[in-house]
Amino acid sequence: MCAQANTGTVLDRILESRRAEVEHRKKVLPETALKYGVKAATPLRDFTGALTRPGINIMAELKPASPSRGVLREPFDPVALAQSLEAAGAAALSVLTEPEFFRGSLKNLRDARKSIQLPVLRKDFIFDPWQVWEARANDADSFLLIVATLRDDLLKELILLGRELGMEPLVEIHTREELDRAIAAEACIIGVNNRNLKTLEVRTETSFELVDHIPESCIAISESGIRTNGELVKLRAAGFDAFLVGTRLMLSSDPAAVLSELLGDAAHGK
Repeated sequence: MCAQANTGTVLDRILESRRAEVEHRKKVLPETALKYGVKAATPLRDFTGALTRPGINIMAELKPASPSRGVLREPFDPVALAQSLEAAGAAALSVLTEPEFFRGSLKNLRDARKSIQLPVLRKDFIFDPWQVWEARANDADSFLLIVATLRDDLLKELILLGRELGMEPLVEIHTREELDRAIAAEACIIGVNNRNLKTLEVRTETSFELVDHIPESCIAISESGIRTNGELVKLRAAGFDAFLVGTRLMLSSDPAAVLSELLGDAAHGK
């Protein structure tokens, strides 16, 4: 089972790389072995609950690099970052595990999660059930599914597998058509990515344009391009439950201070 055909965009190049790596890793580590790993995984944490607390809920992202900006943070210490962001008021963490374009790793995810009490999402390009088993075996509490990269039947299959393992996935969309597909697949957590994955252009207006079409029964997350507490307050008023912030934090010399600034009064219990 594979994602959509390669058309030459950055997203397509990432997917091509991930498919090759996953096929190799599946030969080295069969799904049967991963299932044993899942039995030994640490207990799940409440990802859904973390995103629906009162106030502003920020999922802070640990991201060493990105295709649009190159290296964001060097040296990169996932443990120190995780602990400082938890102390600053993060509701959850998102950890990049894609190695080539984002310099991420499953080790970063395991090390970060082990050092904190927050739930942790595996952020990667997931298109194979094997990767869902791999996520849980490495202690992830949730994982990302990108609608633009998946057929409808595969999207539904991966959502259901996540639920079987106790992980409600974050289903990411960028357009109304992708939102309709996510709803048809019965996604419960829907993220609006303000970054167009094909052009890498960022427009926070995308969130405002789509939020009214997200069912009230779903958890709504606005992702990318959020820079100020004022933007968060407006997005919260528009109907978003939580927010994903990564690059803004990773480029700062003091990510915890930036997170506290973004949270504003919420960071101080007001």
